[in-house]
Amino acid sequence: MSALAQQSAQDAGPLKAWLERDGALLRLRLARPKANIIDAQMIAALSGCFALYKENKGMLAVLLDHEGPHFSFGASVEEHLPEKCAAMLGALHALLGTMLEWRAPILVAIRGQCLGGGLELAMAGHLLFVSPDAQLGQPEIKLGVFPPAASVLLPLRIAQARAEDLLYSGRSIDGSTAAAWGLANHADADPVAAALAYFDENLAAKSAASLALGVRAARSAFADLARARLADAEESYLEDLMATHDANEGLAAFLAKRKPKWEHR
Repeated sequence: MSALAQQSAQDAGPLKAWLERDGALLRLRLARPKANIIDAQMIAALSGCFALYKENKGMLAVLLDHEGPHFSFGASVEEHLPEKCAAMLGALHALLGTMLEWRAPILVAIRGQCLGGGLELAMAGHLLFVSPDAQLGQPEIKLGVFPPAASVLLPLRIAQARAEDLLYSGRSIDGSTAAAWGLANHADADPVAAALAYFDENLAAKSAASLALGVRAARSAFADLARARLADAEESYLEDLMATHDANEGLAAFLAKRKPKWEHR
């Protein structure tokens, strides 16, 4: 498929995709502001793009960014309900697995809020560029649930103690803190411009074949461990967590916009 046909095929819906830098850079843009919710439609669009562009041999990197003031408010809470969560988690984790094993660096540019499933999506990429005042966090515990992918990816990307802080408290940190902690690579007032500058200065002159092998060499152990642990976390979420009263109560309370009534069971 030609680059023009590829772009036209992906301009509709919740995601925009196009090639630039003579086909060396794949641009992916979450395009359903202001929330950019990571729901089944968004997951399918992202998965479709990665499948569509998989064989572009001259591709040196992907840049994932967003329309609107916020990267993403997170995954769809409605799709976390018991009757839908197995399909949603399966699709999301398959997408993250694809990103973890992607042959070219995935650069992620973040402004505003990057929460829950949005941060999980970002962490499956390679290099994160954030605005200093961006807000990154995993608030799921406030709803009585835990984030399977973040429970795996956060401890692998940053120190265990810091990962546990974010996972247990549900609090957010700003972009400057994320960079200081090593969760983000760069904090810049214009993260998209910073990511593009990084590409132009550090990746554009590389061999795509050599870079792909370098990415695989550097990433394979991380990706293999993440995928293995993710399967266990997903099973625990579906089999253990969703059998509790409080997980179901927390989700129902959020959707009803009321305070949850925990029974600690």
